[in-house]
Amino acid sequence: MAIAGQTLGRYRIVEQLGAGGMGVVYRARDERLERAVALKLLPAGTLADETARKRFRQEALALSQLNHPNIATIYDFDTQNGIDFLAMEYIQGTTLDCKLIAGALAEKEVLSLGTQLASGLAAAHERGVVHRDLKPGNLRLTTDGRLKILDFGLAKLLPPGAASAGMETLSQSQHVTAGTLPYMGPEQLLGEAVDARTDIYAMGAVLYEMATGRRPFLEEQPSRLADSILRQTPVPVRNLNPRISPSLEAIILKCLEKDAENRYQSAKEAGVDLRRAGAGSGDVRRAVRKGPVRYRAFGVLGAVAVTGLLFSLNVGGMRNRLLGGAPASASRITSLAVLPLEDFSHDPEQAFFSDGMTEELITQLAQVRALHVISRTSVMSYKGTHKALPEIGRELHVDAIVEGSILRSGDRVRITAQLVEAATDRHLWAKSFDRDLRDVLSLQSEVARNIAREIQANVTPKEEARLARSRQVNPAAHDDYLKGQYYWNQFTDQGMKKATEYFQRAIAEDPDYAPAYVGLADAYHESANASPNELMPKAEAAIRKALELDSTSADAHSTLGWIKWVYYWDWPGAEMEFRRAMDLEPDSANGMYADYLDAMGRFDEGMRQHERAMELDPLSLIASSNTAYAYYLAHQYDRSIENYKKTLEIDRGFAGAHMSLADCYWQKGMYSEYVAELQEGLRLNGDVQQAEEVGRAYKSSGAKGAAKSQLQSLRRRRSQGYVPASSIAESYLRMGDKHSAVAWLEKAYEEHDPELAWARVEPVWDGLRSEPKFVDLMRRLGLS
Repeated sequence: MAIAGQTLGRYRIVEQLGAGGMGVVYRARDERLERAVALKLLPAGTLADETARKRFRQEALALSQLNHPNIATIYDFDTQNGIDFLAMEYIQGTTLDCKLIAGALAEKEVLSLGTQLASGLAAAHERGVVHRDLKPGNLRLTTDGRLKILDFGLAKLLPPGAASAGMETLSQSQHVTAGTLPYMGPEQLLGEAVDARTDIYAMGAVLYEMATGRRPFLEEQPSRLADSILRQTPVPVRNLNPRISPSLEAIILKCLEKDAENRYQSAKEAGVDLRRAGAGSGDVRRAVRKGPVRYRAFGVLGAVAVTGLLFSLNVGGMRNRLLGGAPASASRITSLAVLPLEDFSHDPEQAFFSDGMTEELITQLAQVRALHVISRTSVMSYKGTHKALPEIGRELHVDAIVEGSILRSGDRVRITAQLVEAATDRHLWAKSFDRDLRDVLSLQSEVARNIAREIQANVTPKEEARLARSRQVNPAAHDDYLKGQYYWNQFTDQGMKKATEYFQRAIAEDPDYAPAYVGLADAYHESANASPNELMPKAEAAIRKALELDSTSADAHSTLGWIKWVYYWDWPGAEMEFRRAMDLEPDSANGMYADYLDAMGRFDEGMRQHERAMELDPLSLIASSNTAYAYYLAHQYDRSIENYKKTLEIDRGFAGAHMSLADCYWQKGMYSEYVAELQEGLRLNGDVQQAEEVGRAYKSSGAKGAAKSQLQSLRRRRSQGYVPASSIAESYLRMGDKHSAVAWLEKAYEEHDPELAWARVEPVWDGLRSEPKFVDLMRRLGLS
């Protein structure tokens, strides 16, 4: 044991931080480099002779070459007075095991920490280094949310049994294999060779504990625990925490596969799925304003392309039965869902392609008015899940499901699609389609026409002509367009930036590719970090070009309607564009049109459109929250609260719903509830400090104090980048300062703040409606 003030080499010990199987850890000061370090003193006798010590030093210094933001760096190894010690990076914060004492973490935090953990493991594994003792106690969390992996590779360096001694739980000293029993993979437990996949098992155990608040196996007796690890299946994550998404549960359970061959084969692969899972829910978490979230306006003239799979459903004569024509029950199909196409290339870098093809097939089928086709957001929630088709059918309220696979090989692509009766799980039809990449448009149309034909849908001549219309595409431009879609759907600031870059690349490769201009316009007007006066003219120029190339693009008309409405405040022009879009493709703009009708005070008409949007996208947070917002605008606060709570039943981590729910409570004078929801929304958006400041301000100064705290935060943010002036006006008004509120609304008018599109009915401005300057503002907006 060392004591404070003792010096080892050039390190002066300050205090003990902890102890474990691999030694005692102290905070120390490197007197030469004048920095804090963590000093790990190895158990006495760990390195029995100079040869062992020399080998340890060489390997420890090799580990010091691991330089990654999620790995604690080893600086040095030395010996003094018979004490062997390592000098390592000192990291302020707490270990994950301490954080987990309070229970399970929110999914957003699990995904954030899990992605960082996978990133650190991937970097080490690429250097040939396996941790071997990954556990919550070896993961340190900094005050700014960064995860650091401690003790990387030390389990290998210590002789057998050394890592088992000390302060480990569950009688770990009975095991000579380095590691901690509850987090050991089966192969490690059996003393077999370990590799990177062993760390992936341990990562799965850590993710499981973060998501549920408990370990995968709870047995205390080592022999029983070992038997469970080797033979038992852990309780499904969602059985313990229903708020966890199916996609995260699937990732965790794949990490915990008994057979290493069935796990992720690399930490990088697991990290891709974790990031994708985060992106899948991040599209709506970005929207923290109370206004409606923008509906997806991407059109899809693109198509589903296809290569090299053989359709192999002839088990027991299945193929003959499937291809013999649709049974009579197919004629009763009026609604269907297209599940995410399975990418048979299994290449994470091609995820954009299978997702894009799925979305394009949905768009093609949605052109048939006789069909009720579930939108992208709801079906993408089933990606990677293993739910039975009848269960999915019940959840989405559809008669049939289209599922299939896609394989891209060189300049060819193949799609295999099957139509399944949802209630009975009975296959009705299946077929493979193969095309050159340049012909993906005609391929997409052919797939859609075949499905419509098999279910005997009533396709009008006009719809048939539209489905049959196609042109060849530049494969590189189409790829970049699909990548742009992929990043746009993440609905994050970084995602919009990447989407803009890919749409611009697609246009450079094919200047006549209309969908890329639509995508670019959507990316411009959804970017949150610049003034509308900077971005909206760019968006308009792009959408005008898209319509010049294709005047029949429903998505282009939808986007132009949005720009006319929220930027130019051209109310008649916006409605004309929305109606034109829906005339070209049914339901293509009903979500945006619903928002427009709400803003005009036409709530009955708007609610019919919202209901239709919910029918098409029953699991969509966007459609659900915008329906709740419609009730808020109509001053029906109780119904709005009820609907926001339904939205949060879909995903408690949707920050926008919490912030909007806070607005409802403010209008009802329920200020403690207002502050609670506001704080939760801020936390989910990563602004923990502001959430705490709002809470303190409310306790000391009441509701106006909370509003003042929000105002100060917004003013700070606006000094660093774009923040809507209307948000600042709102805070002033809640403080009772009408003069300043009106002044900031004038700034909002000058900046063409999109929030003013709802000024006619927005309840927060009710206190200003008799103010002459506000009346004049409404006149200039064309809303008097």
